[in-house]
Amino acid sequence: MKPGIHPAYRPVVFRDKAADFAFLTRSTATSERTVLWEDGETYPVIDVEVSSASHPFHTGTARVLDTAGRVERFERRYGSGGRT
Repeated sequence: MKPGIHPAYRPVVFRDKAADFAFLTRSTATSERTVLWEDGETYPVIDVEVSSASHPFHTGTARVLDTAGRVERFERRYGSGGRT
């Protein structure tokens, strides 16, 4: 690789707060926040919404959506549309 043209490739912690899961890997991603890892070192931390610990494909579970609440909220905002 040519020096000086590539971003720094360093250890970074990716954390899935929904699943209380974190893993250390190498990445070019940057963050101002840091976390103290199990080895006693401090690493930048990137918070992610979904990881293998919380994704329905990997866990075999589906998330329950509150469709009834959404319908009620829609009807409150816009009326029932003439339905009784």
